[in-house]
Amino acid sequence: MIEDSPFVAAAPVLVPMPAERPYTYAVPPGMRVVPGSIVRVPLGPRQVAGIVWDGAVETVNAKKLRPIEEVFDCPPIDRAMRRFVDWIAHYTLSAPGMVARMLLRAPEAFDPEPWIEGLQRTLAEPDRLTDARRRVLETAEGGLAWTRSGLAHAAGVSSTVIDGLRAQGVFETVMIPPRPVVAAPDPSHAMPKLMPDQEAAADRLRSAIAADAFNVTLLDGVTGSGKTEVYFEAVAAALDKVRQVLILLPEIALTHAFLERFQDRFGAKPAEWHSDLPPRMRERVWRQVAEGGVRVVAGARSALFLPFKELGLIVVDEEHDPAYKQEDRVFY
Repeated sequence: MIEDSPFVAAAPVLVPMPAERPYTYAVPPGMRVVPGSIVRVPLGPRQVAGIVWDGAVETVNAKKLRPIEEVFDCPPIDRAMRRFVDWIAHYTLSAPGMVARMLLRAPEAFDPEPWIEGLQRTLAEPDRLTDARRRVLETAEGGLAWTRSGLAHAAGVSSTVIDGLRAQGVFETVMIPPRPVVAAPDPSHAMPKLMPDQEAAADRLRSAIAADAFNVTLLDGVTGSGKTEVYFEAVAAALDKVRQVLILLPEIALTHAFLERFQDRFGAKPAEWHSDLPPRMRERVWRQVAEGGVRVVAGARSALFLPFKELGLIVVDEEHDPAYKQEDRVFY
């Protein structure tokens, strides 16, 4: 835990390297950290991201401690995930710091996504109404906020038309929040008609979700027997309880066909997490998972280390597949 020593406030920080235990850092006056806070700390000549960890700190002279440089503006890693890191390290005989490294693979996500400057219609009217201006006003009906370029493109006009309307007070500047990486899935969208055996299995899974307690269920069936449709009903039950869902698949199985199948059932695709994900999208998914905005992730094995806020269900599809075994650095 974070303690005040006789000399200085100090905190244990787990850094992403082969460290067997957290290192102790000074907490500067006025800085607030809690277990799970992601912080920037000096490590030798470098600056690295680390996680404020649990446990007591050594009582040391302030002169021997280096300070935490920054607390990132992102949700803390919750206690369940910190315990999971410790368990993985113990079970696989790995350094806790190397396990924590897998949580910190999207460093640009530690700062909030910037809001975008946009435009919104006011009650003012333009001094004269040309065809171009009329198209802009018709496009902007409904009170939605638009980016300058987006509104110009949608209305089929140049950006100078937009600028002229803004100069006359017809539009005002507003800030637009970052867009979700995926739309929210709807558990009531396209509900299927299951066969009796499928319905019985789905009921078992729904009951397990409703119990809100740890439970493991093996869903067994031959290829083509409809197992995916059954576990989709467990996904729907978790979404109804406002929980997040992780669907793990071997990377080779994370195909366009699976994503389309999910979209057919829930009206939206899940967020993806795999090695081919572009860095910027990886950062956005990480951040929105941590904030709870992403409700469902379909990903390869490393998705297990995403910082879910309200994880309620993990599905391991094709759980016998050897691709689930990590054979580099941390063996899990």
